[in-house]
Amino acid sequence: MSTADNNKQLMQAVFAELERGNGRPFIDAMADDFCWDIPGTSAWSRRFEGKRAVREQLFKPLFAQFATPYTNRALRFIAEGDHVVVECRGSVQTVRGEAYNNSYCYVCRFEGGRLRELTEYMDTALAEAVLAPPGD
Repeated sequence: MSTADNNKQLMQAVFAELERGNGRPFIDAMADDFCWDIPGTSAWSRRFEGKRAVREQLFKPLFAQFATPYTNRALRFIAEGDHVVVECRGSVQTVRGEAYNNSYCYVCRFEGGRLRELTEYMDTALAEAVLAPPGD
């Protein structure tokens, strides 16, 4: 089996759990020096460098705004070389009672079987309309 196939299978397993509201396998797949990049000019747009920064500066302020378990359903996976692209749809209710159902395209780069980098493309206007900024 090719490296691309292995990486694709890992992401399929991660998203099988995310669809059930379990984000632990996603975190476990990340290398310690993992980077999460959200391009653009929104309050959420920035590069989070290191697994700890992702958890504390991105996930913590994000998940504090959720009233229900966050789920994310993959629609397709495309794998080539050390990259896996995932088109997916997230779904959650905020503590303010608003639906935050965003569409995403994740471009994931692997190295040695570990998730090293993720570039997230999303509806940043929806994020700014429904979510409070992450802070610094």
